[in-house]
Amino acid sequence: MTDGAPAPPTPLAAPARSRRRVWWIALLIAIVLVAGLSRWATRPRQVASLVMSQAGRVLGLRITAKGVSEYTLGNTPRLVLREVTAQRDGDATPLLKADRIAMSVPLSTIRSRGAKVTVHRIEIDHPQLDIGALQRWLATRPPTPTRPTPTLTDGFVARDGVVTGDGWIIDGLAVDVPRLAPRRIVRGTLRGRMVAGETRVPFEVAATLARPEMPAGLGVAGRVTVQRPDWSLPMDLVLRGVPDLTHDIALNAISLSARARYVSPSTTLPFALGIGGRATYAQGLHLAPFGLAFRKGDSIPDLTASGRLDWTSALSLQLDGAIARWPQSWPELPAPLHSPRGPLPMQLAYTGPVDFSGDASLHLESGATRFDGRFRLPRVLAWLDASSKGTPLPPLDGRVSTPRLEFPAVKMDGVEVEFSDGE
Repeated sequence: MTDGAPAPPTPLAAPARSRRRVWWIALLIAIVLVAGLSRWATRPRQVASLVMSQAGRVLGLRITAKGVSEYTLGNTPRLVLREVTAQRDGDATPLLKADRIAMSVPLSTIRSRGAKVTVHRIEIDHPQLDIGALQRWLATRPPTPTRPTPTLTDGFVARDGVVTGDGWIIDGLAVDVPRLAPRRIVRGTLRGRMVAGETRVPFEVAATLARPEMPAGLGVAGRVTVQRPDWSLPMDLVLRGVPDLTHDIALNAISLSARARYVSPSTTLPFALGIGGRATYAQGLHLAPFGLAFRKGDSIPDLTASGRLDWTSALSLQLDGAIARWPQSWPELPAPLHSPRGPLPMQLAYTGPVDFSGDASLHLESGATRFDGRFRLPRVLAWLDASSKGTPLPPLDGRVSTPRLEFPAVKMDGVEVEFSDGE
């Protein structure tokens, strides 16, 4: 070895150079990653296209966003899509449209590659959901394995939403769910207005779901008001049931109770209302079985009945039950009708416009006494408004037959009476 020759590397010098080489490689990789992420951050349309493509493939939908997209990095990456449309191939009607969808996703969710499904927040502006397209899409979905329930740490918000059905629409819909977590109670609020012809139904309710995994009990409480041009029906209601999306959109084991008031320019009639049964929505709303009860109404009969209700392009109602108490403000019936042996059996049938403006048939009986008649609900409501100064008899067409009828100082046998409201 000569004096000018470099000394051979020591056993410690080689690892030191290797460590420096590793650090330089790591630094180079970090620079490339930062540059790549910066490139993605400056190209939000590519990020949006990737997200929509993956979501569309999973859902079986074609998802597009025509507006300007945004993508920002940080501790919580945020993606904003505008003018979004989700549509099933072959369906002329989009399932969902929205002016804007914003999602904030923690980095931990991105790093987990799907093992962890946590989203910070989802916001949707002016969503427009078509119920018919939704049902057609649900009918094409194959059975899927149970997936983990996502967690929303800062909730879900929808503003100015629209839901369109067959012959009705919900507008001004606002939904706020502060938090969502697996196997935890879900609470939220809903506000909006349903419109069907000349009927308006504004609502503002709080909803509670026992858990996001199905089946789970649902509870709804708040104010709902049915508004017509000449009367309204405000209700403070409590609704319970079990949602079921297995085949159709359904609500099982319905139990609804409400304190209601019929309000017109000249009359206010308070009463209690109860509804039970099962509701499904498939080309219209169907309640079968359907239970109905009225209580505590001075001008409304106490009754309990069961049957079915179908609301499609028209309304069909079939009820079979009993009147437990004759209204105090109605004319007293002659004997023996005024003191029946127990509740008065009744059958009610209606098929016609959804505002009940068509003819309804009514059958009552007490022992051997029978009544078969027809009426129109708007005329009965007008009679209730004017009952203090108008005719004491309700506007009915019909026929009464009884073996014996008694008035003060008058007794008649084998009576048959036909009458008309004169319309």
